[in-house]
Amino acid sequence: MKEKFARSNTLFLQYLKRDWKKIIIWILGIGLFSAAFIPAFEEIAKGQGLIGMFETLQNPAMTAMVGPTPVEAAADYTLGAMYAHEMLLFCGLFAMIIAVLHVVGHTRKEEDLGLTELVRSFQIGRQANSLAAMAETVFINILLALFIGGVMASFGADTISAQSSFLFGASIGMAGIIGAGIALVMAQMMPTSSSATGSALGLVGLLYIIRSGTDVSNVDLTMFNPMGWTYLTYPFTENNWIPLIFALIFCVVMTVIAFTLEGGRDMGASYLPQRQGRESAKKSLLSVQGLFIKLNKGVMIGWVIAFVIMGAAYGSIYGDMQTFLESNELMKQMFAHSGFSIEESFTGTIMMVMIGLVSILPIAIVNKLFAEESRLHLSQLHATKVTRGQLYWTSIGIAIFAGLIGILFASGSLGGIAISAMGDSATMDIVDFLAAGYNFLPSLLFFTGLAALALGWAPKLGKVVYAYLGYSFMLNYFGGILDLPDAFSKTAIQSWIPQLPMEEFDAPVFITIMAISIALMVLGYLGYKRRDMIEGA
Repeated sequence: MKEKFARSNTLFLQYLKRDWKKIIIWILGIGLFSAAFIPAFEEIAKGQGLIGMFETLQNPAMTAMVGPTPVEAAADYTLGAMYAHEMLLFCGLFAMIIAVLHVVGHTRKEEDLGLTELVRSFQIGRQANSLAAMAETVFINILLALFIGGVMASFGADTISAQSSFLFGASIGMAGIIGAGIALVMAQMMPTSSSATGSALGLVGLLYIIRSGTDVSNVDLTMFNPMGWTYLTYPFTENNWIPLIFALIFCVVMTVIAFTLEGGRDMGASYLPQRQGRESAKKSLLSVQGLFIKLNKGVMIGWVIAFVIMGAAYGSIYGDMQTFLESNELMKQMFAHSGFSIEESFTGTIMMVMIGLVSILPIAIVNKLFAEESRLHLSQLHATKVTRGQLYWTSIGIAIFAGLIGILFASGSLGGIAISAMGDSATMDIVDFLAAGYNFLPSLLFFTGLAALALGWAPKLGKVVYAYLGYSFMLNYFGGILDLPDAFSKTAIQSWIPQLPMEEFDAPVFITIMAISIALMVLGYLGYKRRDMIEGA
């Protein structure tokens, strides 16, 4: 047993030395985002703010997005309860995603690149690398938990106690460790690092979608969901540490399974091998378009299925909205003055969330071109009559097509299930949902244009587009709650676009952002056809 993990402590220290900059950014980024909004929430809580937020967040649509609260009366809703209600689930989700990327990057990806084979040529155990990567991730998340707890406690805000602050931090840290455990298992199951990352993130997304349904229908069922253990601790209210014990047991089990799987396979092998190809290629592969569609087909199908499930999950909530409105006088008064039904009022918000997630797909497809270039897969194509323009515009075209299809399935699934759930009381038809979805098309094309611009001039910065997408999403999601200055909110592209059906369609804004997006794509092409390519034999 010791031979399998020999020198893992040496690798652990080396990883800390290698990743120290990344670790600092990781802890400061997630830590400050998780803990530093307390002053802003104090402003929200003034006057009748707490009561208004409590009533607003009792809506099933909001519960599906941010999770439940154990508080049953608005009078008992404190600053701490509101902060945990709004922030804990999303902060834990981010910690989970970062941990997945880190663990896969240090295990399966290094195995794909041949680095693991090089390391094992020394006196290093077969599974020392995985143990060191897991230990590093656990260590980082422990530091993250302590940092979050310390920062929150330092504000000295009312109802933000030190004990609850560290429970809040521990919940987020445990979410990261859960993500690491899932990633380590997928790294053994999948044949490549990209498939391991995709499957792990897909599983995380599935857990989120499942919990959105159980949180609305029966929150007790969420206790069977590993993601539920990261926010049902209810800091600042019940302070329940028991879910963290379940999470810890789950992480230990997942780690043991991962090491068992790794011990039973050869390096470079997997338990779900890649499907064997055909004896002869299809004629479609003789074209650039056919080849690129083949390369992106798997990720496109996977994401479209996720969009359908996501739309169906949110759509199923619509049937409970009117009942909720009738039983809540404050909400009835709020929406009576707005002139819109509660379904129409929340469609804009839900659609903004969904199209933000749809925007990930075209960015990934554009970045895929540079990934293939980095792996030297395009070197032989560069030696043929295939031009750079064909490679570039084919990728952009597929990305745009994927975005259009993604919006169609996401908004169509949402609308179809919502209309079915509302029955005879439906105030919207499928056209309203599709219009609300395609209203955000300019923002999707804008992110595609940014990815294209990075591909042409600084391809290594392509992943920064994901960061801006996340920033824009958070700014729009929390902007109304935090009452941010209008000028600051406008730094997110979605803020320029009205939310249908509550607001009227703005043709000048729609056309302007579309034009800017196309200009970014053209500028990206000018850079792509001039820059040096990564070439190889």
